[in-house]
Amino acid sequence: MKEIGLKLEGKIKRLTNETFKFDERVGDGWFSAVYFLKTKQIAEKYKPNNIVTMQFFQKKHAVLCGTDEVLALINTFATNPHDLEIHSLKDGDKIEPFETVLTITGPYQYFGFLEGVIDGILARRTSVATNVYEVVKAAKSSGVEKPIIFMGDRDDHFTQQAGDGYAAYIGGSKAQATHAMNEWWGKRGMGTMPHALIQLFEGDLVAATRAYHETYPDDDLLALVDYNNDVITDSLKVAREFGKDLKGVRIDTSQNLIDQYFNRHPEVLGTFDPRGVNPTLLFALRSALDNEGFNHVKIVASGGFDAKRIERYEQMRAPVDMYGVGSSLLKIHIGFTGDSVILNDRPEAKTGRKYRPNSRLEKIEL
Repeated sequence: MKEIGLKLEGKIKRLTNETFKFDERVGDGWFSAVYFLKTKQIAEKYKPNNIVTMQFFQKKHAVLCGTDEVLALINTFATNPHDLEIHSLKDGDKIEPFETVLTITGPYQYFGFLEGVIDGILARRTSVATNVYEVVKAAKSSGVEKPIIFMGDRDDHFTQQAGDGYAAYIGGSKAQATHAMNEWWGKRGMGTMPHALIQLFEGDLVAATRAYHETYPDDDLLALVDYNNDVITDSLKVAREFGKDLKGVRIDTSQNLIDQYFNRHPEVLGTFDPRGVNPTLLFALRSALDNEGFNHVKIVASGGFDAKRIERYEQMRAPVDMYGVGSSLLKIHIGFTGDSVILNDRPEAKTGRKYRPNSRLEKIEL
C-alpha cells in the first residue's frame, strides 16, 4: 500500500521519504544557496551552542501544501533531526497572509542550510494546490460540481509531475493526465485521444474513435472533436456512429481559430469573441446533440482555462460537464520566506520581522 493510503487510514501521520525519494545530494548542500553553506561552517566554528528559531510564512490567502515533504526533508538531511523542535501546519490547511506555517528550533548548523530548499518546496506545492483549489471552486460556482482534469504534463519539466500531481490532489483534482502525477497519492493517469491519433487516420475522427474503442473497450469513450475545426459536425458524426457508447466529446479549439459553425451562422457574430472554445459554440453544440437525442453525451472543454474564465462560463451556465486545465495551474505565484526570529530564547530578527506564534501549529515528532 502506498503511504498515502496508510496516512488516510491513520496508520502514519505524515508522508516520508519513502514517497518523496529525495536526491541524496540535498544532504551535501548541492541545492542550497552557497551563503547558507558558508553560514553553516561559521556557526559550527564560532557559535556552535546558539539555538535559533526559524519561522516560515507567505503573504497570500492560500491552500498550504508541501509540509509533509519538508518534514521528510528535515528528517532525512538535517544533522541530528530528533534534537530539533518542530511545529507545523498540515497539507491542505487554508492559510492567511503572514501566518506562520512552520517553525524549527535548534542549532543553526543542524538545519539552516535547508532554508532555501524548504522555501522552494512550500512555494511550488502551495502555488499549485491553491491554483487547483481556485479552479475547482470556480467549476462548482453554478451549484453543480464539475470535475477538473489536471493536464499540466506539457507545461513544465517532467521531473516535477509527481509533486505537482500531489499538490493538485491536495487542491481538489482527482483526475490527472499522467501516471507520474498520481504517483504520490496512488491512482493512475487518465485520458483518451490526442490530435495525433486523429492525424494518423488522416483526419477521419470516426475511424480514429473506432480504433480507440476497439483497443480500449473498457474505457469511457470520449472523442476529441476539434481536429477539423468543425466541432458540431464531427460531434454528430461520432454520436451517430457510436450512440450510447459515446460518453462525451472534448473541445480544444485553438484560441487563434474560429470554428466552422460561425461561417455557417454569421448572424450570431458581432457581440463576442468567436475564437477558441467559447460559450456560444458550446451552447450550439449542446443544442445540436440534444436535438438528435444525444443528451447523454457530456462536453469536456479544454484550452487556456483558468479560474476566472471557468467562473465566467459557469455564471453563463455554459454547458460544460468537465474542464481540462493545464498551464494556469502551474504558475508559481506564492513565495515563502524563512526568518530566524529567536536567538537563545530572546527575540532577535532583522528589522521588520518578528516571531509570530500560531496556535494552529502542531508539534512534530520525527
